[in-house]
Amino acid sequence: MRFVLTFLAATISATFAPTAGAAPTPITLEQAMAHPDWIGNPVEAAWWGWDSRQIYFKQKRSGSPVRDTLTLDAAGNAKTIAASQLAGLDSTNPIYNREHTRAIVLRNGDVFERDLKTGALTQIVRGSSPAAAAQYSADGNHVQFRVGQDWFSWSRSERLIAPLALLRAAKDPDAAPEADFRRDLQLRLSSTLSRLKEERDALRDQRNAERNGDATRAPLPVYLGEKVVIDASALSPDGRYLLVITSAKDGDKRRVGKMPKYVTESGYEESDDERKRVSEAGPLEQQLKLVELATRKVSELSLADLPGITTDPLAELRSAQHLDALKGNRKVRFEAGEHAIQWSANGARVAVMAQAIDNKDRWIASVDLAKAKLEPLHRLSDSAWVNNRYNDFGWLPDHSTLWYQSEESGYAHIYLRSADGKTRALTSGKWEASNIEWNADGSIAYFLCNPKLPGTYEVCASTVRDGSLRELTALGGVESYSLSPDGRKLLLRHSSTYIPTRLASVSSSGGAVTTLNDVRTPDYKAREWIMPQIVAVPSTHGADPVWAKLYRPATLEAGKKYPIVMFVHGAGYLQNASQRYPVYFREQMFHNLLVEKGYIVLDMDYRASLGYGRNWRTAIYRQMGHPELEDYLDGLNWLVAQHQGDASKVGIYGGSYGGFMTFMALLRAPEQFKAGAALRPVTDWTTYNHEYTANILNTPELDPQAYKVSSPIEYADKLQGHLLIAHGMIDDNVFYQDSVRMAQRLIELKKDNWELASYPLERHGFVHPESWYDEYRRIYQLFERTLKN
Repeated sequence: MRFVLTFLAATISATFAPTAGAAPTPITLEQAMAHPDWIGNPVEAAWWGWDSRQIYFKQKRSGSPVRDTLTLDAAGNAKTIAASQLAGLDSTNPIYNREHTRAIVLRNGDVFERDLKTGALTQIVRGSSPAAAAQYSADGNHVQFRVGQDWFSWSRSERLIAPLALLRAAKDPDAAPEADFRRDLQLRLSSTLSRLKEERDALRDQRNAERNGDATRAPLPVYLGEKVVIDASALSPDGRYLLVITSAKDGDKRRVGKMPKYVTESGYEESDDERKRVSEAGPLEQQLKLVELATRKVSELSLADLPGITTDPLAELRSAQHLDALKGNRKVRFEAGEHAIQWSANGARVAVMAQAIDNKDRWIASVDLAKAKLEPLHRLSDSAWVNNRYNDFGWLPDHSTLWYQSEESGYAHIYLRSADGKTRALTSGKWEASNIEWNADGSIAYFLCNPKLPGTYEVCASTVRDGSLRELTALGGVESYSLSPDGRKLLLRHSSTYIPTRLASVSSSGGAVTTLNDVRTPDYKAREWIMPQIVAVPSTHGADPVWAKLYRPATLEAGKKYPIVMFVHGAGYLQNASQRYPVYFREQMFHNLLVEKGYIVLDMDYRASLGYGRNWRTAIYRQMGHPELEDYLDGLNWLVAQHQGDASKVGIYGGSYGGFMTFMALLRAPEQFKAGAALRPVTDWTTYNHEYTANILNTPELDPQAYKVSSPIEYADKLQGHLLIAHGMIDDNVFYQDSVRMAQRLIELKKDNWELASYPLERHGFVHPESWYDEYRRIYQLFERTLKN
């Protein structure tokens, strides 16, 4: 357990009275759903200047979609950087050389180098095509980068940019033709044709020899064939090798649908291409190729040595559906693209991360460059699915120690693997490490951590020498951080329940935190809010306590029973019972209004939510909507037992995954839930995307039962309560079609007490205040109409 049982018991039984203070300021629905400029715009990105003194950040301009770049003066006041001054700025995520005396800056697709001793900024590239993947060469004297599929090197001493590798997804024009008896016959019978061929070959050989021997010439292209697509590539810092990820050209045969748009500037209906749906075909498998640049030799790296690559973890399901058994290797992808390939800074070692398309395995392997052979280093398997997060890895500055994240203990932690193959955990415990950043010499790892409570995030540090854990902040709601160029300070983006993301700084060894700004408007800042109580709801289904936010009056009236509203956060794998400023800030204000009107509100981090470890995450495997509903029923019963909740007056609402769960609550527990608002809901998981859905439910062809038990449309006949469906008509995440199909199903079943509200100009996340207001007016009226009588 992450806390002692006595503390847990005290937490569950306490009344959680809010901090004494002024009464909450009343909030109207119009104000809560107004454009959030009235609250104050959060800091969206922040970074250090080259001298570790200046701080820059991005923030939306009030009343405009424009994002300004700002800095803070000595008094902490924000000052907008003029357009004429932007050329001299650094950017987020600089790339440092080994000595930390220089840094590569990528800005607007162009490459610069900053001298960290003098501050001099040198522009390396100014182009119409963006540069990417910049890095220092092994000797530190060159900056290497990619434009399109071509790799270049800039020499600091010569001030010269030269191509290193030119990749082409095309047939080599100089390659020998395929065997053909007619060609052979013609060359044998015609001496003239034979002589012309010999002359042509001689000229080609001379041209290539001159080009290869002339250091002033660009290298010859590397041809990978016309049947592939180049998905990503990574250059060794010593300039000797290139690893390339490819897939089959025109290999994805999945159908692309059309999404109609009815309200348009032209006055005519229009349409956009949709994403592809989940299917057994799935995303294309990928291949890994090693290119030796001196010889242009291309070697296909076999995946056969990856442990378990030939074992089908879904064989039983495949057999049950009478599908063909797996033959040969399972299909693999390198999902992180070029970030799935990590070279050591000297170019001597490289590690790659591969993931099985069936989502059950993730491998890290090194490459024997001389033998063009993969050597497995680590395998992470999961009978449900391997997490798509927590997959960072790389090399420490000693060029031989590999660090990586893994969920193998049940929680995401950092591991170290030395050159002799010995592995040890740098962090451990029933909490998760994320957003990892190393100091210059690789002796200290910085990361976000939540060891106190799942929703409390701080910056922590661990030393490689002894693995000691130190919490460097005590803010509770750290969003992100960055280490200053001199390594002495941390720049923090942090927030709290009612305070949007702002800036702070702290020593990299910890200590007092200095808050640098406050983004709130005077109107918003002057208000008093109902502070949600972070509570641990006991589980009757063997799970850990379910952490939640409870909104209720500070003092409950004796003998009164309160109607209950339960909120369901979206995304499934997302966390809302935290100390950070919520994604659902409008909903939080709406919950204040509901409490004002006599309700109590519970917002739960149900099973599958982020921040609670592997078992919590995978509890929904092949049964989406089932463990989560159990958690909400536990929450309902807890409110009745502990907070005077009225079991006969329960409503539920949420968007996206929350909309899906609203359906599951109303349709699978119709006696408990009297009303619900399903916003932009998934109603049939066979229509959602592959990357998300196949993790949890496999594919519809392979595991139809999982889709059947997890899709609300299969339970439409059970509707008894009052239902509002609200959906944006140009939603390109959860298609509007989901709600339309459910509406048709309810029509055919002759169901009553339901409505569909459609929003012609909204996508998945609403952006227009008028739509927000209309949607939440309907939700409020639904609850007033059904839960107050």
